[in-house]
Amino acid sequence: MDIISVDQMYRIENAGHAMGFQKGFMMENAGAAAVRRLIERICGVSSKSVLVLAGLGNNGGDGLVMARHLAGYGAGVTVAILGDPASIKTDESRMNHQLLTKMPSVSVTTTLDASAAPDIIVDAILGTGIAGEIREPYSSAIKYVNRSGSFVLAVDVPSGLDPDTGETANVCVKADMTVTFHRMKRGIPGRPDLTGTTYTERIGIPPEAEEGILS
Repeated sequence: MDIISVDQMYRIENAGHAMGFQKGFMMENAGAAAVRRLIERICGVSSKSVLVLAGLGNNGGDGLVMARHLAGYGAGVTVAILGDPASIKTDESRMNHQLLTKMPSVSVTTTLDASAAPDIIVDAILGTGIAGEIREPYSSAIKYVNRSGSFVLAVDVPSGLDPDTGETANVCVKADMTVTFHRMKRGIPGRPDLTGTTYTERIGIPPEAEEGILS
């Protein structure tokens, strides 16, 4: 198993982007790969209810891509944006949000119904970029996930888990499965209690993007 740090992953992504493999392609491939793994794990999503909890960064963007693909497979998809959509941080995530707003097959909201009991929850809240205490609205969303009883897929890393150290913040998602991208992150293998079954999916980043970054 090839294990890398978050910083190495960040540099590899930037190197791939500099080569011309745009970050939007990475996001699209990541979301599509996670959906394929989910379908494989639970034997299809047709007629399943899915709640995607999306933060304002690229992890949320991966979740937005997943929402589109899941709708294409016949799932009933709701996306809860955890914050003001006007504050979405990257062009890639903004583009995917705008696309979803044109899809009546996906319900997009900025409120989280704490009484909802979907079949599946996609944790696309924070990803690898956590630092310090997790605050609202993310902390309440994570607590909701853990008491929901739903099947939980974490995108890249369960929100609240430090992917470098395996340590947790004040709250942390407990997932049934985690799909991480390109290469396994250092802190993930030691926390199966939080990650569930883990999968590593390649997302098209050229191997040349690793040159000078991985020994």
